[in-house]
This record gives sequence, structure tokens and C-alpha cells, in this order.
Amino acid sequence: MLKSIIGKKLGMTQMFEDNGNVVPVTVIKAGPCIVVGIRTLDKDGYSAVQLGFEDVIIEKRLNKSNLFFFKKKDILPKKIVKEFVIKNDFNFNIGQRITLDILKNIDFVDVKGITKGKGYAGVIKRHNFSMQAVTHGQSDRERARGSSGGQGPQRVLKGTKMSGHLGNKYVTIQRLHIVKIDINKDFLFIKGCVPGIIGSNLFISATVKKSI
Repeated sequence: MLKSIIGKKLGMTQMFEDNGNVVPVTVIKAGPCIVVGIRTLDKDGYSAVQLGFEDVIIEKRLNKSNLFFFKKKDILPKKIVKEFVIKNDFNFNIGQRITLDILKNIDFVDVKGITKGKGYAGVIKRHNFSMQAVTHGQSDRERARGSSGGQGPQRVLKGTKMSGHLGNKYVTIQRLHIVKIDINKDFLFIKGCVPGIIGSNLFISATVKKSI
């Protein structure tokens, strides 16, 4: 059964629980999504559903192959298309509308998105390294990474933590609690923060961690 949907981050606010506690929440415009493709076990070797999110207003911005993909199925072109694998049997049709109803009985979800890009960063900010000793006199090594390798291999090993681009990569935060679902407005309120800037796209699925 499909338990996933595509959404857009609108921002953060706070809500009050029944006991009066204040809870920080992220507001997500989740759906509605349209089924634009179906993968079956007999034909493709696995079962999956392709969902489309947000209409493309200016069609000339799409290339011919993407435009033909939607035209032959008589569906308005979508900005975002994401495939979700389904293990169990399902019954979906091309053009079917998917809303937040699929998450109404789910308490925890996993949210995947692209983190904020922060440009080039050093090892202290990027990898949480400690600063070197601050001694008397001027020094330019306080925020340096120090040695990048030992005498043995006499080279820098792959995967060595060094300075470089920080952020702007896909990250999944697991087991986030759903505080509230507004099906009429397609609003999803999730406790805490999620990856990405305001307006970025998010992929939301039922959590894979059943317990902690």
C-alpha cells in the first residue's frame, strides 16, 4: 500500500498540545499528487508508483521527451516526478489523485529533502573539528585541519575529512512525529525541523523505524 507523498516546505510555527506544552512544527503543503506512472512486477520486475507534483505552467521549458511522457497519458506536465517502491499489492490508475488521506492513520514519517547550501567551509564548520592550540603571538594555524595523513601510505586516503562544499545534498530525517493533518487545505504539521529552505520540495513516507 502506498504511504508516501510529495510536498513543499512552507515554514515553521508552533502549536499547543492538550497539556499546554508548546511544540515547534514545520508546515508542509503535501499533495495533491497525480499518478503518472506504474511499475508492475510482471513487466518491470518490481512494483512502484510514480507520483507527479505541481503543474508546469510554461510547457516550452520542458524538453520534448518529458513533454511527450505526459501528453501520451493525457496528464498536465508536472514539475516534480518521484517513484515510490511498493512491496505489497496495489491498485492504482494513471491520473489518479493522491491526497493526505494516505497518511491519516500514520503517526511517524521519514522526510527527505535537499539541505541548505552554505558554500565552501573549513573542517571546523563542516566536520566539527576542534581548533588547534591558541598560543602567544600571531598564528594562522588555529583553524587548520592539521595533518592529513600518516607516514605509512604517504598519500591522502579517500574519504579523509577536509574542507569543501557544505550542504546542498539529499538528507533523510527519520521518525518525525505528525502533530496534525489538515486534509481540506493539504497541510501537514510535523514536529521539529526538516531539511531544506522554504519552498523546497520534500518526499514524505511512513517511517521505516517501527520502534526506538
